[in-house]
Amino acid sequence: MNSKRNISTYILCGGLSSRMHQEKGLVLFKEKPFMAHVIAAVTPITNDIYLVTKNLDYEVFGYPLVSDIYENKGPVGGIYTALNHSKTQYNLILSCDIPNINTSVLQTYLLNQSFEQEEVIYLRDEISEYPLIGLYSKAVESKFHDAIKREDLKLLSLTKSLINKAITVEFEDRYALKNINTKEDLTSLTFLGK
Repeated sequence: MNSKRNISTYILCGGLSSRMHQEKGLVLFKEKPFMAHVIAAVTPITNDIYLVTKNLDYEVFGYPLVSDIYENKGPVGGIYTALNHSKTQYNLILSCDIPNINTSVLQTYLLNQSFEQEEVIYLRDEISEYPLIGLYSKAVESKFHDAIKREDLKLLSLTKSLINKAITVEFEDRYALKNINTKEDLTSLTFLGK
């Protein structure tokens, strides 16, 4: 699955973070917005990159914006929107708040995997699971739609109800997965020098 032609990437921009107190994808890290770091990690992988948001501030990145079909449904709603929009069988779904993500981690742990019967493959470290760093089959679109209709919006629970594979990254790659939710998270990430 390393051809640029057979995978699309959807980056979930989220909204105004209650903990970060600003639009997370536009928070600066190493003098660039989080979104710029995520885009840099995926541009070697695919030409089909979409930002799931209706916030026109993201137009500055030069990629198509896709508005949520169902608003205020969190990541489950964002993934449903992505899968509904997608024309490819496999879709790389990423959150916008992982500024240390890189092409090597995505290639090594996700894109070099072969789908057998899995509906989703996502990453984990020794402590946490990251369903917002994953490959989702378009075939699960209806399951996400059903979850929204049921108001079942816990992404990890939904992911685990699918045919899934969680891949544990090596210890030295764990920082690439860390999502930044607060100013304190951002400060600690900066101090790590990563």
